[in-house]
Amino acid sequence: MIKLNKVQQFELFCLENYRMSKGITGKTALNDFKQYHVFNYLSTGFDVLHTQSEKYIIAEISDYIARRK
Repeated sequence: MIKLNKVQQFELFCLENYRMSKGITGKTALNDFKQYHVFNYLSTGFDVLHTQSEKYIIAEISDYIARRK
């Protein structure tokens, strides 16, 4: 079994919730996260972001991606 650290767990939580909120496949969500460097954004902002609500985090991720399109 692979053990994930707290940042990795948070990134996975964000990826899954982003996928569900957009009604897209996991592959599409993962491609968005890779293409727009969302994992880097989440890891560098972890200290603040992980204390926010799910709704706030998904809005932040959506805004972050929209600004990079």
